[in-house]
Amino acid sequence: MSTATLRRAVRESVSGLPPAFWWLWTSTLVNRLGAFVATFMALYLTLEEGYSASYAGLVVALHGLGGVISSLGGGVMADRLGRRPTLLIAQSSTAVSVAVLGFVQHPAAIAAVAFVVGMASNASRPAVQAMMADIVRPQDRVRAFSLNYWAINLGFAVSSVAAGFIAEYSYLVGFLGEAVMTLICAVVVFVKLPESRPERSAEESATGAAEPQVGLGTVLRDGRFMGVVGLSFLVSLVFMQGYMGLPLAMGADGFSASDFGTAIAINGVLIVVMQIPVTRYIEHRDPRRLLIISSLLAGYGFGLTAFAGSIAVYALTVCVWTLAEIVNAPTQTGLVVRLSPLHGRGRYQGMYTMSWSVAALIAPLLAGFVIDHYGAGLLWGMCAALGTVAGLGYWLLMRSLPEEEPAGAEVPAPVTPVAPVTPVTPVTLTDTGAAEKAGA
Repeated sequence: MSTATLRRAVRESVSGLPPAFWWLWTSTLVNRLGAFVATFMALYLTLEEGYSASYAGLVVALHGLGGVISSLGGGVMADRLGRRPTLLIAQSSTAVSVAVLGFVQHPAAIAAVAFVVGMASNASRPAVQAMMADIVRPQDRVRAFSLNYWAINLGFAVSSVAAGFIAEYSYLVGFLGEAVMTLICAVVVFVKLPESRPERSAEESATGAAEPQVGLGTVLRDGRFMGVVGLSFLVSLVFMQGYMGLPLAMGADGFSASDFGTAIAINGVLIVVMQIPVTRYIEHRDPRRLLIISSLLAGYGFGLTAFAGSIAVYALTVCVWTLAEIVNAPTQTGLVVRLSPLHGRGRYQGMYTMSWSVAALIAPLLAGFVIDHYGAGLLWGMCAALGTVAGLGYWLLMRSLPEEEPAGAEVPAPVTPVAPVTPVTPVTLTDTGAAEKAGA
């Protein structure tokens, strides 16, 4: 590829997106560059503080439970209070709670603050995704979600290396560093991002043409959307095994932690290198077909792990399911927007985010139980089965997918930088990548 061709590809990938998107993207990148707690909390509790693995597991579960609860709460706040206030509250709360976590010593206090950190850090995700849908044209949304996902992975890759060196010096510095970086995100939102929540016009209200009020009950009664949430849960269970089942299986086969690190590093490298070019290829293609293909690739990519006996073969399987991840993440998020009513995007994104949070709680238990009692081979067979079921489910649910908004449709929310109106990991502490990436 010539330099001119490469420049043109990059220009086409980033052009046409509003300035507000790039400030939101910058906030995401800064947030992930500061990730520390989710990645190193377990090591901090066991190696630095001397707590047992069981206690560390309890803290992990509480952090994840906080994320499950705030997925819905953050979605409701994004619709009721607005995207910008929700982001400011969530990011400020995260900064304060992460800093406090670095100082507390009592076991009960650590567990309680970890629960708060899980709630605060996860509450911003529905608002980010809803704001992105508000400010980006329909035909550009898959590309926008993909660029945001790319920023998450780039930030996570850099922060993981930097945080490792910081942890050798001082865990407290790591906690305070994340608090500062998260506070910078809140400042970016406060200074550069106006509110984007679509408002109901007086004319709509007077004529009765306004969209009906949307509550959590509306989301739960939306059969097709809840079907998509269920399928997202199945797919996320599969992806989580790259950070739960894979290290356990490789350890049982006699491979070292560095061997696992080498294999899983391919996931981050491929996403950083391939996310943008792959998105340029898929962004205007049928999302139904993309979700079916990505579900099958994920399932059978992990299924192939049953036949792995060397680092090279493990690396090959990581390549297969990483390609599925690259396709699935922006397509799935774009589909959620497409199925969401205009004034209920926060709640719908919150329900979708919760599917990943719940999977992040269940995946470690599932992987440990199956490997301990039946062996890793059954786990990889289950992944293949789950991918097949998810692919079939997408085919059945999406046969009558509503038409996408026309290419010329205007974004209903204000995006010009006017005066503001009154916007790590594992996502749980056990998952170093997949669930956090889903937050996109």
